Amino acid sequence: MKKILSQIRKLIFDQNLIENGDKIAVGVSGGKDSLTLLFALRQLQLFSNLKFELVGIAIDLSNGKMDYSKIEDFCNQIGVEFKVEKSNVFEIIFDIRKEKNPCSLCANMRRGLLNSAAKQMGCNKVALAHHSDDLIETFLMGMFFEGRLYVLQPKSYLSRTNLTVIRPMLLCEESDIIVAAKKFPVIKNICPKDHFSQREKAKNILKTLNEIYPNAKEKIFNALTHPKRYNLWK
Repeated sequence: MKKILSQIRKLIFDQNLIENGDKIAVGVSGGKDSLTLLFALRQLQLFSNLKFELVGIAIDLSNGKMDYSKIEDFCNQIGVEFKVEKSNVFEIIFDIRKEKNPCSLCANMRRGLLNSAAKQMGCNKVALAHHSDDLIETFLMGMFFEGRLYVLQPKSYLSRTNLTVIRPMLLCEESDIIVAAKKFPVIKNICPKDHFSQREKAKNILKTLNEIYPNAKEKIFNALTHPKRYNLWK
């Protein structure tokens, strides 16, 4: 956890992700990534000079079928306010629309609900738990599945909602998060598409590339994030 905290702290201060007076909503799915981010930001809140408020928000896509009681207990233990926002996203996507490739629509709906809940709670920033593997996989997804180049940003301003989205874990590797999250009450993802999504395909592509070309993941990450290594045709 020490390494993750150091990486998060570095990105926050390098990119000015958090400022005094911020009220930050952490999107809490109940998975390893979001719980690690919530815990890390709570540690930063307790042991740094930054003065900001922190809340956790879970979007229940199953309209009440998800059990967040362990997450609520965890938030009470670390001293973070927690809210569950119920929605019928699964019903719309799988039962009504019967989407064959639901991930993009689900992500958009989930983000919209999270942003609305954050605004209702008086937040000016939303923190998402994307890590360095997510950054590379998202780039591969955009390139192979959509024919476009896209990279997750550490900080993005949403003019429609007047919210700033921050991703403090973009320097962190998933393997480190897996180890750190062993002490957190991770809950199972009940999405029918879990492990069968385009992201899972991108994860497998990255794994294959890393097997063929040693350190491929590290090199791709550096190519995407280093300011002097952009060589795209203009």
